[in-house]
Amino acid sequence: MPDFQQFTLFVLAALMLNITPGNDMVFVISRSLSYGTKAGIFAAFGIGLGCFVHIFASVVGLSVIIRQSEILFNIIRYAGAAYLIYIGFRSFIEKPSTMIFSQNKSDTKTNLKTLQQGAITNVLNPKVSLFFLAFLPQFINNHSADITNQILFLGLWFNFSGTVVNILIALLFSKIVAKLSNFQQFWKIQNKISGAVLIGLGLQIALKN
Repeated sequence: MPDFQQFTLFVLAALMLNITPGNDMVFVISRSLSYGTKAGIFAAFGIGLGCFVHIFASVVGLSVIIRQSEILFNIIRYAGAAYLIYIGFRSFIEKPSTMIFSQNKSDTKTNLKTLQQGAITNVLNPKVSLFFLAFLPQFINNHSADITNQILFLGLWFNFSGTVVNILIALLFSKIVAKLSNFQQFWKIQNKISGAVLIGLGLQIALKN
């Protein structure tokens, strides 16, 4: 278990990343707008299931790296800080795309297919594996005896946080945002806030001793 200060920083960073639009969020939004709330929630759970594969792969890989080479660990840590800054910068300058879907009612077969699609697309996305390898080491005490437990705990928390955010996104887009003509302006403001926070976190991680 990381110390309280590190965990608080991790929770903030994870939340900012969870609410930053990416492939998973776009998938949840598209299912919500196309088939309604229930389909969007199934998409969120599918993504969460797929994420477990990356979490346990990270537990094994990072545990070995951290125990065998402090130099390699520091390289990953600085690369991860740069990655956070890069994600933040892209989020800050990115313009929201127009998404218009006709909504149809989902059934059990559609929902289960959506669950499967969410899991498969997440498992087969190599960017997710790279993300965990770059992100989790920023918040791990590599001198602690419980490195494996730290990685597992942070990975599970990130997945929990992301699943909750995706469920809320499903509810929001299927009920409210789909009816708003100016939701792109809302999304643009949200992008800039998230981007600025991620850049700040990346700089703090890069400059810390």
